[in-house]
Amino acid sequence: MTVLIAGGGIGGLTLALSLHQIGVPACVFESVPELRPLGVGINVLPHAVRELIELGLHDVIDASAVRTRELAYFSKHGKPIWSEPRGLEAGYKWPQFSIHRGRLQQLLLDAATERLGTANILTSHHLTGWTETADGVRADFIDRATGKPAGSYDGAVLIAADGIHSAVREKLYPQEGPPIWNGRILWRGITRGDAFLTGRTMIMAGHEILKFVCYPISKEAGADGKFDINWVAERHMPPTYQWRREDYNRTARLDEFLPWFESWNFDWLDVPGLIRNCPHAYEYPLVDRDPIPRWTFGRVTLMGDAAHPMYPIGSNGASQAILDARVLTREILAHGPTQAALAAYEAERRPATTDLVMLNRRNGPEQVMQLVEERAPDGFKVVTEVLSQQELEDIAANYKRVAGFQVEGLNAKPPIVQRSG
Repeated sequence: MTVLIAGGGIGGLTLALSLHQIGVPACVFESVPELRPLGVGINVLPHAVRELIELGLHDVIDASAVRTRELAYFSKHGKPIWSEPRGLEAGYKWPQFSIHRGRLQQLLLDAATERLGTANILTSHHLTGWTETADGVRADFIDRATGKPAGSYDGAVLIAADGIHSAVREKLYPQEGPPIWNGRILWRGITRGDAFLTGRTMIMAGHEILKFVCYPISKEAGADGKFDINWVAERHMPPTYQWRREDYNRTARLDEFLPWFESWNFDWLDVPGLIRNCPHAYEYPLVDRDPIPRWTFGRVTLMGDAAHPMYPIGSNGASQAILDARVLTREILAHGPTQAALAAYEAERRPATTDLVMLNRRNGPEQVMQLVEERAPDGFKVVTEVLSQQELEDIAANYKRVAGFQVEGLNAKPPIVQRSG
């Protein structure tokens, strides 16, 4: 019997492809009338890339993504704090990819459309409710643009992959309210710019109050000799600041945040230049939700941002949704599309992602920048004047442990979904 998936984002499409891989029928329902490649850049970590490779997607993603080589942290003065190799250069068997979020979603959509067929990827289907039946679940949909019914569909289980504003989670937890804003605003954009450092480096500079992140998301230079550089500027705002509902497509005004970064013109990166030359920037309040005690209710469960929305720290949002999809598929392979499968999936994934949500609230591995700011706000010559090498290594190692991508452990693990034959 078909698995019903509410939400056609990265998590929902990965789940659909994974279920198809093990021979379980799936149907994806998406609220919007057309799935378009929106958003900006993301990083997909090796443990999640491995799972996409298991789905036969290595070549198409590799053709569009940058193989991230290095992660480097800097002070607000552009001085190096910590750097480490990433992906293949770190010894993983799989790369880390930097890619446009919309491009990755489009690649997953193309694969899902080809493998599952257009009849199983339905747009303009917004979930309004569900009822359990004798042998499954019946989900009801409307066309949100017209308000007219879009039909009811029967399935074995219903998986909510419908994001931080999940309609399913709202029905399961009606008193929860909107996402929790932590006082920080992100401004995001993509600018044509010069290569910097290794050419495949992801950098973070600043501290908890003011931070800048950037990395390339195009493999080759264009005719202009430039690359697509994805960037994120972040500021912790005063309590009086009136934030607006998070939206990847809310146009930002450069004059609202550029002045804070005007002096950040390092000898290896022109931060104000990247901001100033961006054709379209977007504003996004930094939000998450408190972990909840239960994801699974009968034949319905949550996944991805519907289950565990987290701050975009440590490059883990999309990666964790991919892992959700694969663990859920493994349990459906073992138990069938049943309540037992949903319960086993939640038993593994809810504790792991709860830990990660809470660690990201403490700034994850980025706390090294805040420690440097607190101990040496006026700068330093070498970082070991401020932080010991052991402190730096311990912070990085702890995050990898919690997020599940320690090199030796991951390389030694079998695939999440193990198929016979």
